[in-house]
Amino acid sequence: MESTKALALEKLWTMPFTLITVVNFLTYVGNFMLLSTLPLLVLHIGGSKFMAGLITGIYSMTAFISRLQIGPLLDRKGRTSILLAGLSLLLIITVSYNTAAYSVILLLMLRAIHGVGWSTVTTSTSTIASDLIPAIRRSEGMGFFGISISVAMVIGPGIGLYIMEHYSYTVLFILSACFIILALITSFSASYCRQNCQGTQQVNDKTTEHTAKQNRKLAIIEKKALWPSFLFFIIVTTYSTIMIFLPPYASDKGVTDIGAFFTITALAMMFTRLTTGRIADRYGAAKVVVPGMVLLGIALQILSVATSLPTFLFAAVIYGLGYGSVQPALNALAISLAPAERRGTASATFLCAQDMGGILGAVIWGIVAQAFGFSYIYSASVVLIIIAVIWYLATAKYR
Repeated sequence: MESTKALALEKLWTMPFTLITVVNFLTYVGNFMLLSTLPLLVLHIGGSKFMAGLITGIYSMTAFISRLQIGPLLDRKGRTSILLAGLSLLLIITVSYNTAAYSVILLLMLRAIHGVGWSTVTTSTSTIASDLIPAIRRSEGMGFFGISISVAMVIGPGIGLYIMEHYSYTVLFILSACFIILALITSFSASYCRQNCQGTQQVNDKTTEHTAKQNRKLAIIEKKALWPSFLFFIIVTTYSTIMIFLPPYASDKGVTDIGAFFTITALAMMFTRLTTGRIADRYGAAKVVVPGMVLLGIALQILSVATSLPTFLFAAVIYGLGYGSVQPALNALAISLAPAERRGTASATFLCAQDMGGILGAVIWGIVAQAFGFSYIYSASVVLIIIAVIWYLATAKYR
């Protein structure tokens, strides 16, 4: 009863939190529009399939590398200026795609820089959101914040593909830039970032010189965030089997219209984010993380034997429910375990785990699929989930 009253007293949907969620949503829509279409543009202008894959890989790699510096910068310099700088860079790069649309090399160069801007913005918005969410409602708040990503995942690729098919890449880039402009306007119009960072900056200002030197030595990672980040790394490694290999796997099975899988997965994530966050805050993360990982394992096992669209879509529901439960809970853990003055680095550590899981997953599962077939990557992913569950249960009591 007391925890329920405490949750009610801590207001979540403040104007600052609403605005940063809108900024995150707008940025992700603009990104997903390009994520689903740029590889097709590479093929359209004569690039190879390898180059089409590289345009995604180089983006992920530069995002991962730059995150290692962005997190500490957020802790030392504050949030506002870095967020605005990242959005400005995204805008410049998105507009510049129009001039590089006929050169694969230029597209690769711009995509590499795009990864830097992307990691800057997403690390900033995640950190600001964690600052604004009351500690007692952190899992719930990160779940709601993550809904902005799920909704963008539903509509972003569809908008991008529709414009590409019915208009032109020029229109695509202009519209994507418009979403970034809206995000910039929203960020400029809100004073919440500066007000929010004052509290964090005061903590940093009071830090002793000795502690400051220690923070600089540990600048690129937050050790206390490594435990939930490692778990999330394992999960994202299995998630890459879906994002990258599901379409060709379904095609091999003779299943069409597999695009519905991603829509249903995103909708299931949205549903579970609305409910499981409050459970994690009230009863502990284990009540959400363990069942969520079990659902992920079940979904992956179903995918390993799926032969029809209804079976694929059933797996989509289960996987979305599992991923939507686990991700915000682990994200909240990464933030909660870190000191307040290291939230930026903690956010970067968690997101780096996401980047690295996607990169390694693409490579590892590509090798497995080439050697044994697509179905084996899903069976092997189940084993990874089982290991993650055992490791969580064995180590959670020490955190």
